[in-house]
Amino acid sequence: MPGEEYLANQLHELSAYLNQQGMVTIFTLAQHGLVSTLDAPVDLSYLADTVVSLRYFEAGGAVKKAISVIKKRSGHHEQTIREFALETGSGIHIGDPLKDFQGVLSGSPVFRGGVEQILRQRDGE
Repeated sequence: MPGEEYLANQLHELSAYLNQQGMVTIFTLAQHGLVSTLDAPVDLSYLADTVVSLRYFEAGGAVKKAISVIKKRSGHHEQTIREFALETGSGIHIGDPLKDFQGVLSGSPVFRGGVEQILRQRDGE
C-alpha cells in the first residue's frame, strides 16, 4: 500500500464505510514466526469491536492451538483461554479452559498440572 503511514486512517475510513453499508468487516493479522509476542507492525485494535487471538502452544509433545477473546467492546465475553482445533469431518472444536497452563498468550506456556493430567490427555480421555 502506498503511503503506509496512512494505513490506519484508510482502514478506519474503509471499515466505517462498510459499516454504513451494513457489512461486517474482519481484519486478520498474522503472527510472525511460530511463536511470537502480541506485538503487531500496525496496531488496529482500536478499530475492532472484538479481538480474537489464535496462538500455537506445545503440550504433550504436540503443537496445539489456543483461542481467546482479548477484547470485546460491549457486553460480557469469555475470558478463558481454550484449546482450538479444526477437525476433519467434524469442524471446529473449542475445548475446556487451559487451566493447567500459564503463559499461553506470551508464546512460552508452562504446564502447571499433574502427570495424571498429561496421561489422560495423551490417551484421549
